[in-house]
This record gives sequence, C-alpha cells and structure tokens, in this order.
Amino acid sequence: MKKWFEPIATAWVGIATHKLRSFLTILGIVIGVAAVISLMSIGKGATADILSRIGNLGSDLVTIYPGASTFGGVRSAAGSVQNLTQEDAAAIAAQVANIDYVAPTYSTRLQLVVGGENMNSQVTGVPPEYQEIQNLKMTTGTFFSDYEYQRGAKVVILGSSVKETLFGEANPIGQQIRMGGNIVRVTGVLESKGAMWGSPDEAILIPLTAMQQMVAQPRTAQGERVISSIALTVSDEEKAEQVVEEITSLLRTRHRLGPNVDDDFRIISMQEIAEAVTEATGTMTLLLGAIAAISLLVGGIGVMNIMLVSVLERTREIGIRKALGAKEHDIWIQFLIEAAFLTLAGGIVGVIIGWLVSYFVDRMEVMSTVVTADIVVLAVSVSVGIGLFFGFYPAWSASRLDPIEALRSE
Repeated sequence: MKKWFEPIATAWVGIATHKLRSFLTILGIVIGVAAVISLMSIGKGATADILSRIGNLGSDLVTIYPGASTFGGVRSAAGSVQNLTQEDAAAIAAQVANIDYVAPTYSTRLQLVVGGENMNSQVTGVPPEYQEIQNLKMTTGTFFSDYEYQRGAKVVILGSSVKETLFGEANPIGQQIRMGGNIVRVTGVLESKGAMWGSPDEAILIPLTAMQQMVAQPRTAQGERVISSIALTVSDEEKAEQVVEEITSLLRTRHRLGPNVDDDFRIISMQEIAEAVTEATGTMTLLLGAIAAISLLVGGIGVMNIMLVSVLERTREIGIRKALGAKEHDIWIQFLIEAAFLTLAGGIVGVIIGWLVSYFVDRMEVMSTVVTADIVVLAVSVSVGIGLFFGFYPAWSASRLDPIEALRSE
C-alpha cells in the first residue's frame, strides 16, 4: 500500500510547496472546463427546448400535404397541385392500421372584422378530431362539438395572438366576428404555445362543414372535394415509418401514379422533424464544445510550461532523490501525478463554475441550459487527459536527468 501512496504524497508536497504556481496552472484548466460546460449546456438546452416545443405539437403527429406539379420539365412550388381530397382522408382512416385520428383540413384567406379591428388571415376548416391530433388546449371556452360539426355551426376557435389582435383584453367568448360575408361566434381561445413552426397562436379554426358552406371548395375532375392537408396521429410511434409507407402506397394507388412517377404529395412526421432537429443541434453543441476546448488546450500548454519550470527549479531535489536510490520511473510517476492532480482539481472547480454559469443563465431566462452527466464526465476526463498528455514530456525530462549533474546544479 505504501508503494502506491508514496508517489502521491510526494506529488502533493510538490504542489503544496508552490501554491501560486499551482494556482496559476489550475486557473487555465478551470477556465477551459467552465467554458466547455457552459457552452455545451447551452447547446443541450436549445435541443431540449426545441424538442419540447415539437412534443407539444404531438410527437406522434403525421401531416400530408399536396405535392408540386411538373409542366414542361419545370417543377412548381410545393402545394401547387390540388389533388389531396377528403376522400383520400376517408380511405386512410378506413384502410391504414395503427392510426388513432384522421382530420382533413381546408384553409383559405378571409377578412375578419370586429368593430374597428380587422385582419386578413388564413382560416382553417377542421373536424373535432383536430383538437386531439394537434394536442390543443383551451385557455377559455370549448372546442366545437360533434353536434356543431354535423350541423355546420358557424363557430370559431381563436389562437391567442388572433384573440389579442381582435379583442385585446376583452373576453371574446360569445362575441361575433364578420368572416368574409358571414357572421361567426367565438366559442373558445387556444392556449399559447409560443413562436414556433406550426404554432396554434395564429390559428383561426372553424368546423370544416361550416367552411364548405361559406366558401366554394374546389373539386377534382372526379368530383372529389379538394383539401389543404390531412393530419393524423399514429397509435404506436414505433410503427410510424410503417404507417407512412402504407399511406404512400395507398395514395399512389388512389392518384393513379405509375412506378416511375414522383409522389404528388408530401408526408411529414414530427418524429422525422425531431430527428433532424436533434442531429442539427447535436452538431451545434459539438461545435460549441470544440470552440471551448481550445481554451482547455491553451490550459494544457500552460501545464506543460509550468511543469518544465518546476523540473528546472527542482533539479537538485531530483539529483538527491536519485542519489538516494530513486529510479527513473519513480521520478517520472511523481511529476506525472503532479500534472494529473493539477488538471483534476482544475476540472472539478471548472465543473462547479460552469454549472453555476449555466444555472444563472437559465434562471435569468436568457436561454435554456441543460447540464448533463455526459458533459461533466467529458470535460473532467479531457482535462485530466490533457494533464497527462502535456505533463508527459516534463516528467520524462525529469526522470532522464543525470544525478551527478543534478547535484552540481544550484
């Protein structure tokens, strides 16, 4: 046991004897580790925040949009072809397994007028299932019922931003809105989910049956009613890919697409978006960590410089130890342990400071931060690894000193 503890004790004495030098060595590592912890926690926090917002929309959500038309070899913009129909939605609900809800939607722009306030906005006709599919919560009022849907009731659900624009602080429930050439009654306001892709804050929802009475819904050459999109939820997220494949096959058959013809529709799943976001933000997190690691590298070079100075200052001590029987590997291990001690201490202090920085950034709501165990382990491991790497040469130099020449030094 003494054989193992003696080099550690000797290294500790060397560190404690030169407190200022040890402190300055540790400081470089502290700054590097704290930078790694704080910057990578910002990257992790950004990922968690985006995924949370996507989760609020429903991680099991799949949306189908019309595709793009091609004429004379020129491809038009996405959604330019009007061939997605309510009958497609009904076929998906009837023939594709592992689906909970299916909701065809139709959107158009209409003028909304309330007193002196007016706005031209996109109004979307949806069935009652849309609330479950999109995971919509109500701040006040209620979503329209199956009964209201079946009779085409002219009721409207407003997003929080739309409610603020049209009604300000007033309670909109029961109030009337002129929507195009029709009068509709407000029955509910959606809970705000913040600025994000697909946010319901700007939503204006009415029953699809009411929308069909208010505007002329286009039809295909076969007489099927054209819609803007089909939203659906998958009952088992592990089978989402299978569901997408079945929908693709069904729609290609219904739209009479040949084997060499591109899909005339697009299918987007939240799971796919979440995976893409995770990959992108993961790359950003690694980039932030790499930038912060530069300061760790500088700290490692500082460790090397300090250890080389330490070897020069303690040449006589090394000579005495060798004269008393210390072997080369004893000297080598002593200086290597000193370097590891310094970087480990710097790593621990850096983790604490980095965590505190991340904590206060998160509390001040500047941005979300998440400190995870893998970040801490990585930062400390790298700091110790840097200590061993940059401490190797000074330790090797010390072990190679000639004892006679070392004893002659002043």
